[in-house]
This record gives sequence, structure tokens and C-alpha cells, in this order.
Amino acid sequence: MRRKSFTGLTWFRKQRKAVVTSGDKKMPNGILEEQEQQRVMLLSRSPMGQKRYFPIPVENLEVEVRIRSADDGKLFREEYNALPPVHLQGLFEAANKDENRERNRYPNILPYDHSRVLLSQIEGVACSDYINASYIDGYREKNKFIAAQGPKQETVNDFWRMIWEQKSAVVVMLTNLKERKEDKCYQYWPDQGCWIYGNIRVSVEDVIVLVDYTIRKFCIQPVHDGCKAPRLVTQLHFTSWPDFGVPFTPIGMLKFLKKVKTINPAHAGPIIIHCSAGVGRTGTFIVIDAMIDMMHAEQKIDVYEFVSRIRHQRPQMVQTDMQYSFIYQALLEYYLYGDTELDVASLEKHLQTLHNTSTPFDRIGLEEEFKKLTNVRIMKENMRTGNLPANMKKARVIQIIPYDFNRVILSMKRGQEYTDYINASFIDGYRQKDYFIATQGPLPHTVEDFWRMAWEWKSHTIVMLTELQEREQEKCSQYWPTELSVSHGEINIELKTDSLMDSISVRDLMVTYNQEKVARLVRQFHFHGWPEVGIPAEGKGMIDLIAAVQKQQQQTGNHPIIVHCSAGAGRTGTFIALSNILERVKAEGLLDVFQTVKSLRMQRPHMVQTLEQYEFCYRVVQDFVDIFSDYANFK
Repeated sequence: MRRKSFTGLTWFRKQRKAVVTSGDKKMPNGILEEQEQQRVMLLSRSPMGQKRYFPIPVENLEVEVRIRSADDGKLFREEYNALPPVHLQGLFEAANKDENRERNRYPNILPYDHSRVLLSQIEGVACSDYINASYIDGYREKNKFIAAQGPKQETVNDFWRMIWEQKSAVVVMLTNLKERKEDKCYQYWPDQGCWIYGNIRVSVEDVIVLVDYTIRKFCIQPVHDGCKAPRLVTQLHFTSWPDFGVPFTPIGMLKFLKKVKTINPAHAGPIIIHCSAGVGRTGTFIVIDAMIDMMHAEQKIDVYEFVSRIRHQRPQMVQTDMQYSFIYQALLEYYLYGDTELDVASLEKHLQTLHNTSTPFDRIGLEEEFKKLTNVRIMKENMRTGNLPANMKKARVIQIIPYDFNRVILSMKRGQEYTDYINASFIDGYRQKDYFIATQGPLPHTVEDFWRMAWEWKSHTIVMLTELQEREQEKCSQYWPTELSVSHGEINIELKTDSLMDSISVRDLMVTYNQEKVARLVRQFHFHGWPEVGIPAEGKGMIDLIAAVQKQQQQTGNHPIIVHCSAGAGRTGTFIALSNILERVKAEGLLDVFQTVKSLRMQRPHMVQTLEQYEFCYRVVQDFVDIFSDYANFK
């Protein structure tokens, strides 16, 4: 049964303000802690004189998070440090046996005897019932999860034996195999074909790579017991979680969690979750899941009590105060914005609700939705490079400049300061990080930088969404030759072909880097159907443009696509949003316009600038569905 999203509940107040922790130390892969801890640290003892922490009603959540986030998260740290460490000595007898010591990844992270997962004993093999894994309860579900360490080479066979014996259908992986040059987990699955682990044959059925996570489907079956029917096991591998830190935003994690819930069959055994040690990220994930369930059931959350409880089942669950405050950020995100994902089949009905059909021109629902986007705070403190006086001269619109954490960096020209800067931001695609480069239409004095960027980042595709002049104003400097060739610094551009199809000019440009005498063909798609004010008259032109760009990318190897309008936010943001939305509609039959745009705005300010552009995103999807109406194809 599908849970009702929060959107329908009356909790949404008007004019919510976004909450961002004052820490906000953003890096491309997330927020990292100050000290780069290389070992799994033991937890600090809780202070004397225990302070009580009570459940928080959801309507107070926003205020509570704001209070705790103040002063660089001081109260989050206090609350986290007050958690009982529950390191009950003497309860790790199995884990401490000599035969089992080598099976533990970290000597100080061991499963308690009372909650450890027992494997069936293999005849004649001492301690073969041991694996570093613990049963963990969900919100109201006993042993909903198994929290495990990332398998070591010598424990891989045990890991698959556990999956089979526990009848688990889903494995959640929250670490990468290597992080900061350290081994975090042994690769326990085959990349393709089939492999035998102990007594279990594992064959790869399917692999889907998305921007934040990868889905791998395996068929597993005991080798010596062929009469047992094979089972399907799905591994969901979240790839955007930095070790000892937290993701840049909870959006990807919440989408991932929803996928885990959707994929797990009703009667399967426990969901197996592991990171490297099986306590930090693993604990964080389990707490978010349980607290969302509690939110639905009781309209309140109790993070403190739940973390305390699961620490009785496995020591050190939720390992840093940063992970602890991330739990609150994720719950707040979920509470404020609910679940805005839609099935393609229900799009038309949803649009009627948003448009409030009794008065067809009343866009109140859409306006409300769009207004929530304006809560995405522009992080001015993260725009230091773009705000340097030398670089401000390179901006067309002073408010639209890149964030430091995802700006496109050029190679510095010898002896010339600030030549590594261009007003351009890397933007994630549906399947690939940094798949797009969103930038402004070059100014006369930044055309050379534009071409240096295209060259250095190996781009083969440029999408132009503005005219050179609009309403008698210069919107973009002409950066390509009308005939023959033109040079900008070390780069020569020669026009090979220029053709017009419907409302798109396609120009093939031969780009040569003079120093190396190497050339590359770059194709520019110049879309003429988008007025400076307003939106294209119909969605089909946009659908055709996106399809043409995708085809070009497949032929040239998926390097970053440079997308620009005039300032690089409104039309540029809308094009990128639509590319990502349509890609997902085709792959999954699902769309989430709100979260797609929200995540773009966290990567570059003002992406998708107007309500009209926002509504256009919905309209194009509807057009796309109408054109390819048998959307059985999407599934």
C-alpha cells in the first residue's frame, strides 16, 4: 500500500524559511569533518548529570533544528555527547575469540553476543557461526535490519551465507570500496557473469548506475542443494556519502531510502545494511528510516531515545555529532517538503489539482509549490571566488555566480592571477555527476575562457538557449565564426557546417588547440524557440532538442554538456531540469519536478527562475507522455 505523502497534511505553514546549519562546510562530495579521522574512533563518555531529551512534535521540528544548529551546532553536539555509550564489556565473547579476531574489520567495533547474527554451524569448522553483524529493530518492527561491517576478503563467503540463511532480499551498501586511499570494504559481488562464494552461486542479472546510487540485481542459489529455488537479491549501493562526513544535502539520501522501502518485498527477511564498520552511516540510515515511520504514526520524532535503544543492539550506532545532526536535517527536509514524487500515470490528475480545475487560470497549487523553492537559501558565504573584484567583472548578472564547491576551474595562465575562474558551475545529471556545465553567455572579454573551458573539460556539446541580441540588448557575445575561422588565445575555431532544423541551428565547429596541434569537433545546438521573457510556445521543440543532445552525447562519450542562456540560470536551469526529469521518466516512469529544481538551486543560484518556467517543466513532461502515450515503455 502506498503511504500518503505529507503534502496533504495540514502541517505546512505558509512562508517557511529554509534551515541550513551554520557549519555549511561544503565540498564536492559532501561535508567533511574538521579532523580527517583515519581510524574508527571510540565514543566519548557521556557527561555527568544526565540531561533529559524529550520527543519533538513535528510542528516544532523546524524551530528545534534551528535552535540546535545555532552556534555551529553546539546543542547538537551536547545532545549527541549525552547519548549513553552502552559499551557493555564482557558481552563480546564470541567476537573476541581467537578464531574470530581476524574476521573483524575494526578491533573496537564488535557485535554483542545477545544480538549478533548466528550463522549455521559448518561441521568440523570451529566458530563458523560467527559474522560481525547484529540484528537491529526498526520503529515498531523487531529485527527489521541487520547491521554488518563491510565484508573482508576472508568473510565474503559468510556474508552471502548470511543473506541466504536470513532470507534477505535487499542489501544496502553505504560506503565505497575505497575512500581516501583506504580500503573500506572488499568487493563481494561479481561485476558480470557468475561467481561462487563458498556454497552460494551469485550471478549478475542487472546493473543500473544513477547519480547518487547504483542498483545491482543478483540471482543467488546454493550450489550443492540444487533443489532449492534461486532467489533475487537487490543491492542498493549509495555512492554519494563521504566517510566521516555527511552528504551535501539529504535529498539524495531520502530518495534512496524510498527506493529501499519500495524494493523490499513484504515477506522478506531483514534488510542487510553495511558501511565499513557497520555503525556510523549504517546507524544514521536506520534512524532516519525509523523516525520517518514514527512521524507518520505519532506526528512526533524521538531521535535521542531511538539511538540510545539501538546502541543496546550494536555499540556506537551513529558515530559522529555530524551524522546525528544530519538525521535531523533529513527529517526536517522530509517534513517540510514531503514526498513530491509522482508516477507518470498520475501526472494529469496531479496537474489538475495543482491548477485547481474549478478555476482553470488559478495556479494557486503551483504557486505554493514554487514559493517553497524560494526557501532554498543562496549561500553567499560560498561564493567567495566569484565575488573577488577581478572576477565580478566577468559576470553578466552579479547575483548569478557559481558556488565555490562546484565551480568549473580552468588551468591558471602563468603569471596571471584569477585566470582559473569562469562563471560556470558543474551540475549533476540523472546518471552522472557533473554531467552539465551551466554558464552564462560569454562576454566579449570571456570568450577565450569559454573556449578554454570547452577544451580543458573535453566538451563535445554546447547548448545555446538565447539569441545574441534580445530586445535590442546584447545577451551573448558571438563566440563562433560565421564563416572560415577565428582564434581566441591558443584556441582556433573553424565553422564546418551550419544547418537549421525546425527551431534549432546545428553548427559543427572544429576546435584546435594550437600548442598541441590537436583538433576536436564540437557541435553547438542553438535553440531559437525561447523568447527572453516567457517560455517556448510548445514543448515538442524542447523534447526534440534534448533528444538531439542525448544522441550527440552517446556518439562522443558523455563528456560535460555546456549549457548557456544569457545569465546561465533561468532557461539554462529549465533545460537541465527537463533533461534530468525526462531521463527519469523514461527509465523509471517517475518524476519529481519539485526536488529536481530544488537540487539544481542548491548547485547554482536562481536555476529555473520563474513560475512560468517551473510550470513549463510539468507541461513538457505531459507533452512527452502524450507523444509517447503507451508509457508501458517507460517501465
